[in-house]
Amino acid sequence: MSTPVAVEKRAPADEDTLTTLLAAMQAWTPFDGDALLDDVGTVLDDVMPREEDAEELAERLRGHLMRLVDIAVANEAGEDDQAAELIGRAREVRAEEMPGDYWQAIGHLRRMAWTVNELLERLVAIKCLKEAA
Repeated sequence: MSTPVAVEKRAPADEDTLTTLLAAMQAWTPFDGDALLDDVGTVLDDVMPREEDAEELAERLRGHLMRLVDIAVANEAGEDDQAAELIGRAREVRAEEMPGDYWQAIGHLRRMAWTVNELLERLVAIKCLKEAA
């Protein structure tokens, strides 16, 4: 007959770790492919976005880029050469500041939208994501 072994009971994580994890879970939002495609369509449409909407669209596109890059990194998509190039471009265009001039801002928004669209298509092609819509 074997001798019982004493098992030390302790919490799975300390309070700070649990607080950080809880905050991250509360801030998390699921991937919304429809919203992504709506924003890309708004920017790439023949009708230019209104000047007063430009900054909000830029923020949403930055969010889409960040989410797609996170998905790509988590799925090790960087091993695919085309995906790796798009990840780099996404990080680059996301870091650029929004120009003050309206027409330059539209150009910047369009570069971001094309990058979002191309990265999304590549992630779908290499099966990191299901088709958005």
